Amino acid sequence: MGNKSGGSARPIRVMQSFGAPRPTSNPYVHMLDDALAATPGVEHVRFDRRQALFGRLDAIQFHWPETLFGAGTGAKALARRAFAVALRARISLGRVAIIRTVHNVELPNDVAPWQRRYLEWVERRTDHRIVLNDLTELPEGAESTLIPHGHYREWFADVEKTDAAPGTLGFVGLVRRYKGVEDLIRVFRDTADVAPDLRLHIAGNPTSAGIADEVRESAKADGRIELDLRYLSEPDFARAVMGSSGIVLPYRFMHNSGTVLAALSLNRPVLVPRTAVNDALSAEVGRGWITMFDDELADSDLLAFAEAIRTLPEGEPDLSARDWDRAGVAHRDAFRRAIAHRRAGAR
Repeated sequence: MGNKSGGSARPIRVMQSFGAPRPTSNPYVHMLDDALAATPGVEHVRFDRRQALFGRLDAIQFHWPETLFGAGTGAKALARRAFAVALRARISLGRVAIIRTVHNVELPNDVAPWQRRYLEWVERRTDHRIVLNDLTELPEGAESTLIPHGHYREWFADVEKTDAAPGTLGFVGLVRRYKGVEDLIRVFRDTADVAPDLRLHIAGNPTSAGIADEVRESAKADGRIELDLRYLSEPDFARAVMGSSGIVLPYRFMHNSGTVLAALSLNRPVLVPRTAVNDALSAEVGRGWITMFDDELADSDLLAFAEAIRTLPEGEPDLSARDWDRAGVAHRDAFRRAIAHRRAGAR
């Protein structure tokens, strides 16, 4: 990492809002961590509270700023709040640039009032935004760089390939309210008379005991539905995807979805809600890999999808624009723009 490779007097020093990735960390974090570590011209710093407050930094990149607050009550919660306030003071008084990767369109609402105000301050103070698709709406005049979410082909490369179970649709990933798993089960049950041999495999960890109970109660009336409600290791996740002929993701709201890209990286077609983002992704990856439904998911959508994927499209989805080596260089360029913006005296 010298002058020639980085193109500057010294590498820019950028801290991420995540620490050393753990086995349970989002694969996006793992892959970005590796990409930045391998990118010349960037001194990649994982999140550290001491470094954040007192270290030499050119910029901080936030992905999900609400993770600053963490979990816990009592003394731990007070300590996290004190750190957040101190970090705001350090950033406000210094020349540290803020880069925000816009994973989610809206700020979270399930936070304390002071936390919501803090997140709004981060939004105002952000010097540069990284968007994962070019349809993300941004504040007027906001500077941004498009860096598409990378694929998962290398991430799953060591998982032994398995054949799909014929006539099996799958849902894979965290079971959250907005993902519509309850709707999927209800609609799938309506196919019993016309498609008795169709199967549905739901694999993933529910985010609450209440959701888990609802899913189990709804699924028990249909013997064609198989549940695997637990935390999935990455190999388990990949096997659940590959064991299905197609993946159904009936999200009530979908903007950026790592699960869609994971399924495509494993060469499985997906059924998703029709959105402008999914329309663009369908055109990017090639015909036959993405099927969309309009409004609410219906049994006719499931039946048509199941019929369409009896034969997989030829070749593989085109994910060439989502290589991680490109992402590292693109992040470096975005960091430089953010730092230049901050040092020019922008407020």
